[in-house]
Amino acid sequence: MPNDPSEMTRAGDDGPSAVFAKLAEMVYNGDEFAQAYQAICDAAATLVPGCDHASLMLKENDRHVTVAASDDIAARVDALERAEQEGPCLDAIENDAPQVEAELARSTQWPRLARRATAETPVRGAAGFRLMIRGRKVGALNLFSDKPGEFTDESIDQAILITAFAAVTLTALHEHQEAQTLREGLASNREIGKAIGLLMAFHDISEGRAFDLLRKTSQDMNIKLTGVAREVIAHHNSKFD
Repeated sequence: MPNDPSEMTRAGDDGPSAVFAKLAEMVYNGDEFAQAYQAICDAAATLVPGCDHASLMLKENDRHVTVAASDDIAARVDALERAEQEGPCLDAIENDAPQVEAELARSTQWPRLARRATAETPVRGAAGFRLMIRGRKVGALNLFSDKPGEFTDESIDQAILITAFAAVTLTALHEHQEAQTLREGLASNREIGKAIGLLMAFHDISEGRAFDLLRKTSQDMNIKLTGVAREVIAHHNSKFD
């Protein structure tokens, strides 16, 4: 798969299916988040009609951080939104509906952003689409146009599709990373290893199934994996006291 963002852009010449295939490949190859973030932005800038620039902004506690952008212009508009504390990208994180301003110069909803963006960048249209991962509002895919009126219904539909695919991609990467981290911890954590051994022995299940059971219990109860392991061991020991 491409490590160079330009390769992802060239993949767009074959249409949406080729770009989505490249994004899907990242999931199975377990690539890093930075590559996936960049690929999503490049795909949006390539595939959405009227889109000249794209960025991905995530919410980290009370901060909003641009984790990738197709170019410096997209990153600059994100920075202006954060500075002015208004804009379609920030609003998209909190709202279900896409936030679209096809003619930014006429915006009454985000006047401060409109004034600065049109004065300091070539951007004349902006849109934000909320990104959900595991039911949580984590960020927004942000699109920008250098001409007013370029974001149409077709643009919005395509952006929604890319955002949905991005959510699937990032969710899978999160799960892959968590599984990898937990498996690495298994090798060095005797309690987790012992708990898995006990589950395998007493429930006649495979190591993978035992591991998944511990992980799911950890997530459902919001308890660290080591804490769940200790409970499994303690429950086993109580039977022989």
